[in-house]
Amino acid sequence: MQTEADVVVIGGGVMGTSIAFHLAEGGVRDVVLVERDELGSGSTCKAAGGVRAQFSDEVNIRLGARSLEAFARFGERPGQEIDLHRVGYLFLLSRPDEVASFERSVALQNELGVPSRMISVDEARRLSPLISTDGLLAAAFSPDDGHCTPESVVLGYATGARRHGAAIHTHCEVLGVETVGGEITAVETSRGRIATSTVICAAGAWSAVVGAMAGVDLPVEPLRRQIVFTEPMPDLPRPVPMTIDFASSFYFHAEGAGLMLGMSDPEETPGFSLDVSDAWLPRLTEAIGTRAPRLLDVGLTGGWAGLYEVTPDHNALIGEDGHVSRFLYATGFSGHGFLQGPAVGEVIRDLYLGREPFTDIAPLHTARFAGDRLRPEINRV
Repeated sequence: MQTEADVVVIGGGVMGTSIAFHLAEGGVRDVVLVERDELGSGSTCKAAGGVRAQFSDEVNIRLGARSLEAFARFGERPGQEIDLHRVGYLFLLSRPDEVASFERSVALQNELGVPSRMISVDEARRLSPLISTDGLLAAAFSPDDGHCTPESVVLGYATGARRHGAAIHTHCEVLGVETVGGEITAVETSRGRIATSTVICAAGAWSAVVGAMAGVDLPVEPLRRQIVFTEPMPDLPRPVPMTIDFASSFYFHAEGAGLMLGMSDPEETPGFSLDVSDAWLPRLTEAIGTRAPRLLDVGLTGGWAGLYEVTPDHNALIGEDGHVSRFLYATGFSGHGFLQGPAVGEVIRDLYLGREPFTDIAPLHTARFAGDRLRPEINRV
């Protein structure tokens, strides 16, 4: 365990490993990543694996599209098979205001080069034959979107980071961040003190705690989300797009020989609980009965609970603190952190090096909350 580093990255999920990879590949020496458990053991390993550029906010569209490009080339850089399935994202819309909102979003996505389009209910049914079209008015679809394996993405970035000279330490908990006169001097860990002038917080749902260690306010709350899996479905029509009933947030995509199912729970309260609960299943069953009733006859084989890292406007926090020098952060992604990991790693690298990122991420700075400049993301799941 080295005692000095140019940069200490806190968090070993997709965001932290992507940042470490991009920094090391970019020539930054003495990059150290610390993770209190195993790599990817936090929210990343519990993610649904969806990747997309269908958002309502220009920054999110650009981050999503840039990441899709990186996922498509992942086998060459950093060099790892991630089981990418570009089966598309299909948003099912049943309210007039939803249709109007998605029409505006699709127009903006098209301006930025994303090949999304509004489609008819009949076409939506052809793309996703399991759905019931009762009550649907329209849908939005982009063929470039899809899903891949989060654990493989973390492995690829971690391996690539090490190859370029970064050090990665698991089972290494951060106990404190030392500052003197608004400048970082060290990170105290369970395995010793690391003298450094730069900390990058990529701790996901635990970021508020890390920020507080340095006197930085990161308004991130943990929120439990759950996923279940169906038993094998031999007659499952393929390919299966990532299908989202926008009104209920119920979604599904192919996973092995069956499906992965999930949805938000409006009664969930913030907290770090990872217990698997049956309380949400009646709402899930109701949503399935409305939008994909054929699935009611399919058995479930288990599932898990993970944590979203939620901000007040459901948009990410990316930037450098204005009071603590060289405290950078990439957190609060509110459910779309995995899919933006490649692009954000690139952005943080450029912020650290004093270079202009490929897109302006100033709107995602924490200062927006003090100035009442919220940027609510509409196309969230």
